[in-house]
Amino acid sequence: MPSPESPGDTALAARYRPRLAAEIAELRAASEAGAEARRPVTLDQQSVGRLSRMDALRNQAMAARTEARRLARIRALEAALARIGEGEFGYCGDCGGFIGLKRLDLDPAAARCMDCAA
Repeated sequence: MPSPESPGDTALAARYRPRLAAEIAELRAASEAGAEARRPVTLDQQSVGRLSRMDALRNQAMAARTEARRLARIRALEAALARIGEGEFGYCGDCGGFIGLKRLDLDPAAARCMDCAA
């Protein structure tokens, strides 16, 4: 499916596979580092009081939302790696046109061209 403005599949893979893999590794490491913040909040009778527990619950909820966004990003990056393996990386999932290097440089997990994404 290469178009005149698109590099070949091999060039795209060489350019983006390391970046995708590095971002996945970084996100997984951040997930492991933040595991403690996502653990259930225990009721500690020795702590300052209700406000401390509310703060702990709020922090836990924020950590859980951050983890959900992180996992969604990992899924998108893994899908991009799968598209590389299938020879579909860099091409719009809707229209089949080349996504464009500028868009891929901004987000290598992009699965649609600008026109179809809008």
